[in-house]
Amino acid sequence: QVQLVESGGGLVEAGGSLRLSCVASGRPISINTMGWYRQPPGKQRELVATITSSRRTNYQDSVKGRFTISRDNAQNTVFLQMDSLKPEDTAVYYCKFFGLGYEYDVWGQGTQVTVSS
Repeated sequence: QVQLVESGGGLVEAGGSLRLSCVASGRPISINTMGWYRQPPGKQRELVATITSSRRTNYQDSVKGRFTISRDNAQNTVFLQMDSLKPEDTAVYYCKFFGLGYEYDVWGQGTQVTVSS
């Protein structure tokens, strides 16, 4: 069973940057799509970005050009570089492992990102 641990969240001023990390354990994740989601206060969880095993990426329109998802398979880690942060980016950010075949999807515990104006 894959387990995910996110880190890198915190408090930052608008216009600043943060880099989130998601470390996977249990088995290599190189063949799986990985993703970042977020849940703003009082709202539903939403997709931020995904990256496939071939490193094809997809982004929510509101973060295009500001956020970059990447992966380091040697470290079994996925990253989310967030630049030009805005107050509306404030949310709990979750890492997601997309299971293949019989595997279940797995979520991390989340990391809080707060952007002050």
